[in-house]
Amino acid sequence: MDGLMMDFSLTLPALLRRAETFFGNAVIATRLPDKSFHHYTYADMTSRARQLAVALQRAGLERGDRVATLCWNHYQHLEAYLGIPSGGFVLHTLNLRLHPDDLAYIASHAGDRAVIVDRSLVPLLERFRERTPIENVFVVEDSYEELLAGADPAEWRDPELHENEAAAMCYTSGTTGRPKGVVYSHRSTWLHTLGVAAVGPLDFNISQRDVILPVVPMFHANAWGYPYIATMLGAKQVYPGPHLDPESLLDDFEQEGVTVTAGVPTIWMGILQLLDANPGRWDLSALRAMLVGGSAAPRAMIAGFKQRHGLHICHGWGMTESSPVASLSDLHPDLASGDIDIRFDFQAKQGIPLPLIEWRVRDDAGNEVPWDGVSMGELEMRGPWVAAGYYDTPEQADRWTPDGWFKTGDIVSMHPRGYMQIQDRSKDVIKSGGEWISSVALENQLMAHPAVAEAAVIAIPDDKWFERPLAAIVLKEGATATGEELREFLEPHFAKWWLPDRYEFVAEIPKTGVGKFRKTALREQFVQEQQPA
Repeated sequence: MDGLMMDFSLTLPALLRRAETFFGNAVIATRLPDKSFHHYTYADMTSRARQLAVALQRAGLERGDRVATLCWNHYQHLEAYLGIPSGGFVLHTLNLRLHPDDLAYIASHAGDRAVIVDRSLVPLLERFRERTPIENVFVVEDSYEELLAGADPAEWRDPELHENEAAAMCYTSGTTGRPKGVVYSHRSTWLHTLGVAAVGPLDFNISQRDVILPVVPMFHANAWGYPYIATMLGAKQVYPGPHLDPESLLDDFEQEGVTVTAGVPTIWMGILQLLDANPGRWDLSALRAMLVGGSAAPRAMIAGFKQRHGLHICHGWGMTESSPVASLSDLHPDLASGDIDIRFDFQAKQGIPLPLIEWRVRDDAGNEVPWDGVSMGELEMRGPWVAAGYYDTPEQADRWTPDGWFKTGDIVSMHPRGYMQIQDRSKDVIKSGGEWISSVALENQLMAHPAVAEAAVIAIPDDKWFERPLAAIVLKEGATATGEELREFLEPHFAKWWLPDRYEFVAEIPKTGVGKFRKTALREQFVQEQQPA
């Protein structure tokens, strides 16, 4: 017996209609390049998104064509997030921090026909455009406005898309080979939006009363879905433009009354240092949820925000391949109200899966790893917003198991109560004497040292043990520490054979385009130094 429910297609034009109908007076604020603010309403945004959809049709684009964006976080980018898919086209966000050669490959592989680009990023576009199929260029501060001015939003018609048609696509960073394309459907985007909105981390359920500022770039994995979530709920949205330094962000939080924000740990570590150095300078009483993901957040950072500034960190995890949010550290009630140190321990884990996301952890032999909080294995996942394959990249089919699970490449342990903790990427885990050492665990403990600003631990070759850990350390301004002091700081927390053999003090740790530690560069530097002349 079948149910008697409507076959309602989950497509983004429905999100556009909802925002326009119910939240027309809600506000969207953007910090402009000159640091002034631009404010307008959802009604303005939805009208302009429809203009964009109509204008792209008039420009000769056809259903399914890819339209790239090369932009910072701002209101025009939000218009593209909704207008491009609502016109029947595919939004393709380009990571402006990638090398031009990578961007040329990505835009060509995706088949981009048009691009919306910030004026400040036109020189970057010019370094790779000729190697791509891009025909039309619309500059945000110039020709983009002319494009919209020539279109009447009243001409927009719902293209009546099927929910499994592509809405957007994003490429992985390509740190282990060519970037790979992930194609999000309208259905998967809607389900991801509902799934993230449904889970209230630490009782901070996002609602129409919130003011949301995504620090995570809109050019990276759909800004973790927060532009769609905020639009669905009618929350005020704040975009920082190109100004992602800690001082500018704290000014934004205070001026616009931000209640929820999201970004990678390196952003929050810089903000914590500035708050520590300037107590009382900013009124952050409205800020109730700081969502962190992209890489493991140090426990010391989570505790520092709470104990010194009363600010709450919620940890999450995901990948480009999972749209991207797959888990949040939503504490069970007894943990949320229990011992503060235990709370910090669990908040430093990557949490439990969102509804409809399923996990399993297996070792190299394909055996299930026990959920004992210690045993490690590779995390595999499946769910309605997890990719089933990469775009036009059949050689990567082995990233999926024969029974349809995606192999994440993350080495994790599972707590008996279901909380997952990232121990390493499979390519970064240190294999010493036949045993695994978690570089992430060492890094997080090192960053708890009062003199350490950042720490990255890598594997270096060793004749006896195959690999041994090396710690690259960035000290806080004016602080001092020695390798022996750091070793003594680690000793109470780890087995002796886990402790790094070398401590190298560096001015900075190289980072990827989205703020993660670029360990490949460190390995190249220190392994090369180790080679005999």
